[in-house]
Amino acid sequence: MMREVSLEEISDGRLYGLNDMVKADCRDCKGCSACCEGMGHSIVLDPLDMYRLCSGLHRTPEELLNTCLELNVCDGSILPNLKMAGEKEQCVFLNKEGRCTIHALRPGMCRLFPLGRYYENGSFRYFLQVHECRKENRSKIKVYKWIDTPDLKKNQKFVSDWHYFLKDVQEIVANTRDTQLIRNLNVYVVNRFYVKPYEEREDFYEQFYRRLQEARQLIKLA
Repeated sequence: MMREVSLEEISDGRLYGLNDMVKADCRDCKGCSACCEGMGHSIVLDPLDMYRLCSGLHRTPEELLNTCLELNVCDGSILPNLKMAGEKEQCVFLNKEGRCTIHALRPGMCRLFPLGRYYENGSFRYFLQVHECRKENRSKIKVYKWIDTPDLKKNQKFVSDWHYFLKDVQEIVANTRDTQLIRNLNVYVVNRFYVKPYEEREDFYEQFYRRLQEARQLIKLA
């Protein structure tokens, strides 16, 4: 999700790489679940998040979209996000004790928090959001350990490529008045990257890049 603010307003003024130490470790979030409440539509999922949830929960994308997820407009694109529910507008995967029931499967944005990504020159670095996490006296931890994602090099490339692909789609949407084209692009992205299942026996990234190559060719024709 894009934010129209300066880094100086929301960060400690530094950009971090994977091997840098950052004051992000909230020590298992004991006694706190604030970042899982009242988040609206902001916990947007990427295709890997959908793959993890479907594989780990043994549910289809359609089942998740009918229960735990919802579709909303994000930066001009229609994308799935975690659903909030109840009086406290809590994540539907939060239990009565305020603990995440899908921690091993949690989306990339949850793994990242309270870090954010700063995109530039076709890639990105990380920054620490200083106003978002309520936990005081956080400890320092290496960025890659905090993110806790397998195949991190593949994941970094995937995150970057997905971001810049969505930017290309959003640029087309922003520069056309053809409502049918906008609808077709959004439906295509959702169906091709989220709803169409990924084979669990095959590497996710290989499947994703085949779809991305096809989508980029389609965009050139749009």
